[in-house]
Amino acid sequence: MLRPLLALVLLALAACAGPDRKPAVAVGLDDPAKKEVAMQLVSSAENSSLDWKAQYKYIEDIGDGRGYTAGIIGFCSGTGDMLALVKRYTKARPGNALAPFLPALRAVKGSDSHQGLGRPFTDAWARAATSDPAFRAAQDAERDRVYFTPAVRQAERDGLGALGQFIYYDAYVMHGQGDSKGSIGFTTLRKNALRTAEPPARGGDEAAYLNAFLDARVEAIRHEPSHTDTSRIETAQRVFVREGRLGLEPPLSWKVYGDSYRIDPK
Repeated sequence: MLRPLLALVLLALAACAGPDRKPAVAVGLDDPAKKEVAMQLVSSAENSSLDWKAQYKYIEDIGDGRGYTAGIIGFCSGTGDMLALVKRYTKARPGNALAPFLPALRAVKGSDSHQGLGRPFTDAWARAATSDPAFRAAQDAERDRVYFTPAVRQAERDGLGALGQFIYYDAYVMHGQGDSKGSIGFTTLRKNALRTAEPPARGGDEAAYLNAFLDARVEAIRHEPSHTDTSRIETAQRVFVREGRLGLEPPLSWKVYGDSYRIDPK
């Protein structure tokens, strides 16, 4: 009698599930709430503040050999992403106050020079960020095109959850995708991590793989002339891995450069 009864129970459960029922999918960094957390985490390391929306107007030379660093993601005059941003902005808003600096931005690409930029450019940047929503939208779009979307898509292919997607995104922000003079890019970091651990998409343990990737980042940072502090790894991202917060779920507590931060559940 037990076997027929068990069969009836299983049939009833299947009927309740319905033919279109699908397994739950983990929430990734594309989710607006998760993306907001990611932006706050990056801002804590890049700007010593959780208020990432206050950084649209930020611009200064931080002495890392990349010229001016600016905006919500640290667009640099020396690396070319600032040039791409101003070109996008000019396409959306012809005749804007930054458009006259396009020739200078082209000329300084690949260097730390301020030639043709200087105070007129930094003032124009701050005014545009404060007064023109089109400039803020351009920063959002270039952040997603160059950093956020490529990082998240690769993390998804590797089978990583929200935390792993953020770790990839932060690596894109700090190191860029490809190698450059004195800097190891994301692609090489990932290759180095794969030498010691497999990602979940290849049957590996997620936490072990993320630690391998973070190990590769720490090694890269220690050999970069423009970066030495590894706290955004050791006292932030590594903490989340150790706590098992693979879904990047608050509460999150971390330190960067000695400063403490916390994000509580909404």
